[in-house]
Amino acid sequence: MHRLAALLLLLALPAAAQAPPACTRAREGQVACMAGKLCECRFERGGQLTGRPDHFAWDCGALRPMCPPDPTITQQQPWVPPVGVGVWVGPGRRGAPPP
Repeated sequence: MHRLAALLLLLALPAAAQAPPACTRAREGQVACMAGKLCECRFERGGQLTGRPDHFAWDCGALRPMCPPDPTITQQQPWVPPVGVGVWVGPGRRGAPPP
């Protein structure tokens, strides 16, 4: 029984992680959502200072935007009172005099 469980676990490990798509000349300018960031495939110049040759790479830097939210996930509406609170005061109308 333990051998069967170990075998199933070993077979499931490669499926848990996927490699990012290859950034090549054919994909230059395309974007992909990786780790919550909207990364762009772009050409990066190498040089003597960096010690790297010219290559294509995914740009997932700090200035890149976050991925758009998944449309299938609905968020709780802001006007719904929290559960367990007996009194809830809704927002007032603009321009209406206070009571």
